[in-house]
Amino acid sequence: MAEVRQGVDALDRALVALLAERQRYMDAAARIKPNRDAVHDDARIEDVVSKVLASADAHHLSRDIAEPVWRLLIDRCIAHEFGVYDRTRS
Repeated sequence: MAEVRQGVDALDRALVALLAERQRYMDAAARIKPNRDAVHDDARIEDVVSKVLASADAHHLSRDIAEPVWRLLIDRCIAHEFGVYDRTRS
């Protein structure tokens, strides 16, 4: 069990690094987007989820894990992006 936990902990650290990188892209998007309405894009959300589910299938990740995790991630990233957008425009 200790070995399994060490593996999970290592993966968690890697995921944090990847999420930090994703956040930097959200920061860049907030600076680039021409107006606040462009921050939330339903078509883009569905495109991202569709791509994630295809990747989940290819990697044998349960869609019951992938979809809600990514929808929450997207939601929180949009909230973050709104904050960055507002701070960079005030």
